[in-house]
Amino acid sequence: MTQPSTYQKLGQILVKGGYISKQQLQDALNEQRRTRERLGAILIKQGLITEQDLAIALARQLKLPLVNPLRLNISQEVRELILQESAEKYMTVPFGLNGNVLHVATSDPTNRLAADDLRFLTQKTIRFHVATESSIKAILEQQKTTETVLDEALKMLSNDAELSVIEETEDLDLADIETATEDAPIVRLVNSLLADAINRRASDIHIEPYEKMLRVRYRIDGVLYEVMRPPVRYKNAIVSRIKIMSNLDIAERRLPQDGRIKAKIHGREVDFRVSCLPTLFGEKVVLRILDKSNLQLDMTQLGFEKDQLEVFKNAIYQPYGMVLVTGPTGSGKTTTLYSALTELNKVERNISTAEDPVEYNLPGINQVQVNDSIGLTFATALRAFLRQDPDIIMVGEIRDLETAEIAVKAALTGHLVLSTLHTNDAPSTVTRLINMGVEPFLIASALNLVLAQRLVRKLCDQCKTVDEVPPDVLLDLGVPEREIDTFECYRARGCSACNNTGYRGRVALYEVMPMYEELRELVLAGASAAEIRKEAIRLGMKTLRQSGIEKVKEGITSIEEVVRTTSVG
Repeated sequence: MTQPSTYQKLGQILVKGGYISKQQLQDALNEQRRTRERLGAILIKQGLITEQDLAIALARQLKLPLVNPLRLNISQEVRELILQESAEKYMTVPFGLNGNVLHVATSDPTNRLAADDLRFLTQKTIRFHVATESSIKAILEQQKTTETVLDEALKMLSNDAELSVIEETEDLDLADIETATEDAPIVRLVNSLLADAINRRASDIHIEPYEKMLRVRYRIDGVLYEVMRPPVRYKNAIVSRIKIMSNLDIAERRLPQDGRIKAKIHGREVDFRVSCLPTLFGEKVVLRILDKSNLQLDMTQLGFEKDQLEVFKNAIYQPYGMVLVTGPTGSGKTTTLYSALTELNKVERNISTAEDPVEYNLPGINQVQVNDSIGLTFATALRAFLRQDPDIIMVGEIRDLETAEIAVKAALTGHLVLSTLHTNDAPSTVTRLINMGVEPFLIASALNLVLAQRLVRKLCDQCKTVDEVPPDVLLDLGVPEREIDTFECYRARGCSACNNTGYRGRVALYEVMPMYEELRELVLAGASAAEIRKEAIRLGMKTLRQSGIEKVKEGITSIEEVVRTTSVG
């Protein structure tokens, strides 16, 4: 571990920094000899310094980085490099591995014994980063929960006859299943899994059974990471526990099922959308995490360029007409629509939505959960809305001609209609509606605006570096030739703050196509998507690729992300 040339103890650093006096240090050292407590903890308890004071002083004096382990996405592989017992003994959290260098968060980087022991135990070069003691304790507690629960499950259930029955026979006894899935270790394991996913900012949890293993993965910022491999023999107990929590039929293992879990984790309510799918070696479960505290409903923060946002706002403030948001699954369409509804949600407006499923509860808006099995389809809900004196209607998705026709007619009879459609870009939305069977003259009259979008990962602000990119690569990307000489872009490098991925969070790319009169005429004339696209660009529409280039130029994302999510155009 690299230390400053002149080694100083913690107390000396705090005295030199003016945080405490020599007498206060001596008093604290006397207390330490009596109680065996850590010096920093004593000074904080005496009110002489705060935790943050301590961390900042150490980081400045020793010229070490300051980190918050609670905000790091720590992989299972790195986590296991230091045993829980050693991590607790030295108040350390390993969070990144670059070659043979192990990055470790600690509240006391002056502890040479800790550095020497960890170097010996891991056979790695230890590089300390400063963190507050409370953040290290919190992350160790989170890790301990997951690891302890798994260990307990192994010890307490390895000889459980009831679990063997569940695993080995298809003639299931519901009482046996419920007994096994309510056993404390399984309950704690599932609860720990849900809490851990929230802490790591995951959007989805995948529990996947294979012939000889059970794998758990989290999707974080759109990318899947493996986090755990529980023993495969517990797969049915884990799945059944999740089914019980989401009120699903635990005896049905041959058909797909969907459910929902509402949980309170770390003092905040979180919803989990549950999907069970029978596979060759058991049921795969995917939980979509719907954490309202992470829901971004401020349109200015979504990723709109200034001119795009003005055009979009103008469209949603029209008294009637249709606004469509398009893109693949997981591209943020629902978030964009929710942000629009939040903007429009005023006491003088009656807003109703039909969704499948309702992802977030929006106070002041009448939300309806579509249920095809009882005949409550999007079309049925739409018809009912029109008898409810609506001002604004949101339809989760236009899936068929019936829904499309009712939505278009609602838009033409004095209502603002918002909805989504699955198309690759904004211009092809028009041809998709025509292929569904909607008449071109209805589309031309009803449509106010089409918005296509994609999500790209944001570069980590703490470690992104300027990237030297050859001019021919920039030209291929779509950068205008006149901008090549001054175009500066950044690349992902990786650091402790982003768990060495180089990215943290996501932002949307938008393609906003208002229905200008020229475009309406093309629709009426039966023009192709390519012709509509060409005219829209001439009228000023930025394509998804051009929106991505802007984000690269602003240092928000990388060329690789833009190429991954958009096509040339």
